[in-house]
Amino acid sequence: MSEKPSARTERICADLAQVLAPLGLVIEDITVMPAGKRRLVRVLVDRDLPAPTDPTAVVPSLDLDQVAEATRVVSDRLDETDAMGEQPYVLEVSSPGTDRPLTQPRHFRRNVGRLVEVTVPEQSPVTGRITRADDEGFTLAVGGDRKAPATEQSFSYDDGLRAAVQVEFNRSSDPEGDDH
Repeated sequence: MSEKPSARTERICADLAQVLAPLGLVIEDITVMPAGKRRLVRVLVDRDLPAPTDPTAVVPSLDLDQVAEATRVVSDRLDETDAMGEQPYVLEVSSPGTDRPLTQPRHFRRNVGRLVEVTVPEQSPVTGRITRADDEGFTLAVGGDRKAPATEQSFSYDDGLRAAVQVEFNRSSDPEGDDH
């Protein structure tokens, strides 16, 4: 969770994890906050990654039907358990956006094939495409064009790095057409 969760939030998270697991989804974050006379419940979900997985395989993003199904089961479960009490609430269920910092090995794994910027302490930032990610670290293809091939740089999660996905507007969204 993004901050130290309350006991209620932890209970809600554990309860929702049970109903999302059959859909192949995991909870990335839950936030419960006041919103006027209501509360806002924001649940971020993503695909569960089965182990072991091919560290070079592209993981498909969630589609709108999967998010809609997750919203339905989360809403039903919150209503069933009365976890939110009597106060009305607004529910938002979505997948993490591209602005989410990559902090866990599973975040890098889910972004194989995407362009990221990596900053390691006391070094210049490096931008490249994730070509491989496993539990120990990840590899980026950096640079490269028609005249010179990309070089590969490997990173360990223990390097104290920060990483973020870079939005690409002109890249084909067809994974079959990608060169990775």
